Amino acid sequence: MTLHPPPSSLYFPRRATFITYQPKTVLNKSKRADHWFWTRYSAYPYIGCQHGCEFCYCRERKYSPYDDPNDFAYTIKIKENAPELLRRALGRCPVDLVFTGDYQPLERKFQVSRRMLEVCHDLGFPVFVLERNPGVLRDLDLIASINQRAPSVVAFSIISTPDSPNYDRVRQIEHLAPPPEKRFAAMAQFAKAGLLTGTCMMPILPGMCDDDANLEAVVRWTADHGGKFVLASGLTLSDQQKNYFLGVLGQRFPDLLALYGTLYPQGSYSPAGGWQWPRIALKIRELCEKYGIRDRVPRPIIPTDKRALNKRIVERLAEKLYTLELANASSYRVWAYRKAAWAVDDLEQDIGLVYRTMGLKGLQGIESVGSSLGLEIERIIKELG
Repeated sequence: MTLHPPPSSLYFPRRATFITYQPKTVLNKSKRADHWFWTRYSAYPYIGCQHGCEFCYCRERKYSPYDDPNDFAYTIKIKENAPELLRRALGRCPVDLVFTGDYQPLERKFQVSRRMLEVCHDLGFPVFVLERNPGVLRDLDLIASINQRAPSVVAFSIISTPDSPNYDRVRQIEHLAPPPEKRFAAMAQFAKAGLLTGTCMMPILPGMCDDDANLEAVVRWTADHGGKFVLASGLTLSDQQKNYFLGVLGQRFPDLLALYGTLYPQGSYSPAGGWQWPRIALKIRELCEKYGIRDRVPRPIIPTDKRALNKRIVERLAEKLYTLELANASSYRVWAYRKAAWAVDDLEQDIGLVYRTMGLKGLQGIESVGSSLGLEIERIIKELG
């Protein structure tokens, strides 16, 4: 295996440079909500991150404007007109969940995240905020107000706890991110305020975060602090970020290089070979059931949404296809559920009205649903009342 030189930032820490600029657009739009966070829109206030977590996928070329991956943590670009762009763009969009917010230290000065949240509040858009920084508590009042009109989510990115075996190693490569104890304390505050909150255990690092003791610790701490879910995924490594991260391991934890060389061979983006994601995901599901929470994010839905039932059904179908993926079911079955979920999400009519007027035949007539999934949707409708 070729050893990669350690990134220069390990030896020559730099002061952060802040660059303000005015992008032409800020809102990213999808045809429908994803089946992971349930967000349809995303809008980010900054490029780069002072936290500088060594494993962050945002150093990949498709996300980062920097040729040198070291610049990601030290050259931060501020989208100073982002709130105005967001207001203009959301004014032309159907109301749905917006992935936004970034509470790295510079937010205290520039407050672009808060101003973007104010836009969502004014226009009645729910938000999904994913954070590594308890500084998001500054805007608890605003997010709680958004939540009163449109159910929202505040999740915390946490991959280890103080009582986990490799906690010290994880803290080294989280760089300047505040300790997880403070993130869990912030989670408890959002839970107390009535917000849906939980943990995004992303990414689970092979050899550091994937042992059963750490998995249970993260789930237990989440439940103990009012969290309702632990959503997990593995580490991805690509192009310059892959070289960067392997350089970090070579400098700090050379004992892990052989493992990562096996799991991430040339051209591999996700773990291959000996790292079994289904086993880890099923363990997390088992632990979530033990502690009374979920391994998926409950879909936030505005009660007055005329297609609220459609969205609840999509949530059930997405949970089913995730279960099928973990069971290594055939791609045909997985895709059948995925396409049916998309079709129901795209349906402009209330599916309950379709069922009341046309019965099972109406459900089976929806594109990509057919006879067997029509029966399953009928069962879900009856369960949901």
